[in-house]
Amino acid sequence: MKNIVSSRILILLVVISLLASCSSSDIGYRGEIPPASNLDTDDVAINLEGELQISDFVWKGLNQYYYWQEEVPALSDEKKNDVKAYAQFINQNPEPEAFFESLKHENDRFSWIQDDYVQLENTLQGVYATNGVEFGLLRACENCNEVVGFVKYILENSDAEGKNIQRGDFFTGVNGTVLTTENYRNLLFGEELTYSLNMAEINNGSLVNNGVVVELTKIENFETNPIQISSIIPYTSGETGYSGNIGYLMYNQFVADKSDELNTVFGNFLAEGITDLVLDLRYNGGGNVRNCVELASMITGQFNNEIFAKEQWNSKLDAYIREEFGEERLVDRFVGFLSDGEAINSLKLNRVFVITTSESASASELLINGLASYIEVIQVGEQTVGKNVASITLYDYVDNDGTRNPDHTYAMQPIVLKIANNDGFADYDNGLEPDTLVEENIRELGVLGSPEETLFAAVLSVLSGTAKSSYKSSSYSKSLFIKDPLMEERQRMFVDKEEFFRGQSIR
Repeated sequence: MKNIVSSRILILLVVISLLASCSSSDIGYRGEIPPASNLDTDDVAINLEGELQISDFVWKGLNQYYYWQEEVPALSDEKKNDVKAYAQFINQNPEPEAFFESLKHENDRFSWIQDDYVQLENTLQGVYATNGVEFGLLRACENCNEVVGFVKYILENSDAEGKNIQRGDFFTGVNGTVLTTENYRNLLFGEELTYSLNMAEINNGSLVNNGVVVELTKIENFETNPIQISSIIPYTSGETGYSGNIGYLMYNQFVADKSDELNTVFGNFLAEGITDLVLDLRYNGGGNVRNCVELASMITGQFNNEIFAKEQWNSKLDAYIREEFGEERLVDRFVGFLSDGEAINSLKLNRVFVITTSESASASELLINGLASYIEVIQVGEQTVGKNVASITLYDYVDNDGTRNPDHTYAMQPIVLKIANNDGFADYDNGLEPDTLVEENIRELGVLGSPEETLFAAVLSVLSGTAKSSYKSSSYSKSLFIKDPLMEERQRMFVDKEEFFRGQSIR
């Protein structure tokens, strides 16, 4: 157990207000504790400390905020009626992660708990330890355990930038050890900050080691730039006569404090008079909803103050928000200004081309779905993940002034709402299907942002009216690919609703 400082909080089982529902300020706050001399001889007291203290926080947070709360018997409000039984219940499974998992709905693929909320906060803002090599993994063959890595892109200003490694390269080992399904997590995602990649190349159709070794060092708390590429490409099709300036933006995460930089990119697009926009979200796992709404407003601009998305909370939170703030707070509208008051640079487009893959999730899908109520969204690439739900960050507060419990650093990121577009459509939990199906060919990944790169070239063919009926797919079966644990961590969509819940940080 990490970051647990032993302390004791006495919970009197006769104090029913411990579990009083549903004031927005109850989460994490255990109330005043009567002195022990007030106890009757038949009263029972229980000490909640360490992991049990955290389990108490977990249950109360999920009971109040969790989207599926009413469908999970273990989160029933009836557990508040018998405080002694409740104490026994959370004592049955005191380990926080296991207890949290036991309370999740069977359809929940995305809620998680973390024992270090600073690390969680950093990840949500695109800050984490990395050497700058963003890669994918797959097994070398159907019946073997050897693992091959391929480089998707290199992060700007990272340790890897400028070294002998680039998009499309392959590697088969770390520090001279061959990667396998048993060791890849420890070798690539372990605590060691420095390691060497043993590179490989395709020779006569086979992948062979080429003797190149690239030493890399992870920079802790590295702040990534979600704007991977922005460019303007003059494009003319000799076949159809199409001619125009194509704005291309590869955006890899929706980060709230990057809105100014994103707005600058769109100011340049506006000044250069682009005729079409290609938005590359192939590796974008999601992020902040506010940033998503702002990007949608930059793409359009003619729908200012119209509804972009509608939020569907659990019945308790829905009723609370409606009563305290009004129905307006359950919708997200197109905006004309950033949160700091800067006017948004809007292109007022009536169509947008979006590149997606099986890694595009949450806020990326929200952008596509939200815009689809208003303009033509032409999706090229692969079917998306299917994350039509959003989360908030729950901390364990000990009072209503936002004081975090000093005895542990756990926080939860539970799913709290489902999100629909203005037409009410939200049922895309299996993903959004592309209009034109094209898979990345990892044997020939190409240069990102280049008109010759597979997915971008497919978009240009659709745009110019020269699209093919079929495209060359990946040379590898999808069954060989290994889920990237880091990408799973980034497939998140979270909302800024702090004003809804006094004493509770909401993201």
